Amino acid sequence: MQAGPLMLDLEGPRLLPHEAQWVQQPEVGGVILFARNIETAVQVKALAAELKRLRPELLLAVDQEGGRVQRLREGFTPLPPMALLGELYQQHPLLAMASAQWLGALMAAEVRQVGLDFSFAPVLDVAYGQSQVIGDRAFASEPDQVVTLAGAFIDGMQSLGMAATGKHFPGHGHVAGDSHLELPIDQRSLAEIEQTCLRPFQALAPRLQGVMPAHVVYAQVDDQPAGFSRYWLDRLRQSLGFTGTIFSDDLGMAGAAMAGDFAARAEQALTAGCDMVLVCNDPGGAEQVLAYLRQQQDGQRTLSSLSALLGREEVNAQAWLQSPKGETAVKVAQAVAQQDIDALEALYTE
Repeated sequence: MQAGPLMLDLEGPRLLPHEAQWVQQPEVGGVILFARNIETAVQVKALAAELKRLRPELLLAVDQEGGRVQRLREGFTPLPPMALLGELYQQHPLLAMASAQWLGALMAAEVRQVGLDFSFAPVLDVAYGQSQVIGDRAFASEPDQVVTLAGAFIDGMQSLGMAATGKHFPGHGHVAGDSHLELPIDQRSLAEIEQTCLRPFQALAPRLQGVMPAHVVYAQVDDQPAGFSRYWLDRLRQSLGFTGTIFSDDLGMAGAAMAGDFAARAEQALTAGCDMVLVCNDPGGAEQVLAYLRQQQDGQRTLSSLSALLGREEVNAQAWLQSPKGETAVKVAQAVAQQDIDALEALYTE
């Protein structure tokens, strides 16, 4: 698949003329949608179709984790925060695992039916109760429970033709700082990280098509944030055996600013081992990275791993949503959000 290493965003719900020119540049490989780009399901589907007409190989992404991080809302099922599955798991592990799979399938079906390829999900961070930016986005506070629940969620996603992208490697949950606003420093030893945060990534790496590193410095291991660290990205490839696509987190975040201007940030992330860099909420920054990539030999690259992230067209998401399975998935989402154990048990015994 011929695609460049830049994923950028759009200003609003309609594709502007200069954006249409941007997405046709060979250095661009993807577009991520935010809430400002979304009005209705019909509008998103039309926007996705327009983008795919311009570049069929373009990756179209969104953040549709559930809870606080759910860009598609009008006409879409409200998904509960994943932490509710962790709470459910404490008393009813089988119900939680089944519900995780239903929610993964529902999320994937609703994203795929409007022509988007994938959501940056699941979150594989471990919840320590001290990171507000992660908070209830994490499945659980125990690594093995994260593996179990996220694994079931991935099963659901992949059954509906969506690739899975785990984040934020090797784990953002232990630091209080928000990498959108600052550069968090994790002072734990490598052994502590390996015994906790790294375990979900290690267990699930063979089943992931994408991984997003954290803008966090693990000071006892390396002085660079994970997304700019050759140590961490080599570890992901070599020790964990990950063969998919490595996405930088947004280069516009404060946690990335230590690398310099946007061109320098892109250069450092790509040199460290990222395959695709995200530049969001900063058109000037995207233009800088685009100009930088035009000067580089690897500005145009063929990445076989990217094709695995395209939505599988043979899976009919709309038909599934209109089927009894789709109806059940919506009821599961409602029951989990309401923490209605009786309703969940009734759904699974019908």
